[in-house]
Amino acid sequence: MYVLVPDDPVFYAKFQSLEEPLLRHLYGLHRSGAASDDERVVADAYDSWVQVLLKLPLWARWHTEDTPAGPPRYTLYGAGGDQLTSLYPIDVAPVDLGHLTAGLDLFAGAGSAYREEGFAEIFRRVMEVLLLPAPPDLLNALLLKVSQDAAGCVTLPAGREREYRRFCEEIVTILSSGDTFGFRSHLAMYL
Repeated sequence: MYVLVPDDPVFYAKFQSLEEPLLRHLYGLHRSGAASDDERVVADAYDSWVQVLLKLPLWARWHTEDTPAGPPRYTLYGAGGDQLTSLYPIDVAPVDLGHLTAGLDLFAGAGSAYREEGFAEIFRRVMEVLLLPAPPDLLNALLLKVSQDAAGCVTLPAGREREYRRFCEEIVTILSSGDTFGFRSHLAMYL
């Protein structure tokens, strides 16, 4: 299943911030010595988190030296010639999305023994972005570009640019709502 992820440091930082709490809870469950369903859920969620992380454009760019990894870089332009924040189609296995959703359910559940200040909320926001349905025409145009495995430019026609802007505004709303300054600053990346 292809999802569109933004080349956006806010998304990347929220996604990256899930690692430490997942590992800490996994360690605590493993240290208790008794194998449990919760331990399996957290282990699967962490493994799936890693699978998605390895496909993110920012991770690939920051953690490779000589060999490019992840989707090829390209520059995205709107119909008027303005440069836009790039979106990348990444292929995420439905089982990985399922494991991540099960992990979120475990951490966000009412009365969960694993509740931690802010963690479930960040996890929920990241999952909402990953599960946000991409506009099909926009996804197909970007898939075509990255399947060519070459850097370059993509210019969106006016109709697709409107789809792009609506989609990106949804991403910003998911990630930054509740913080007026943060929301405005984040939205400015897409204007």
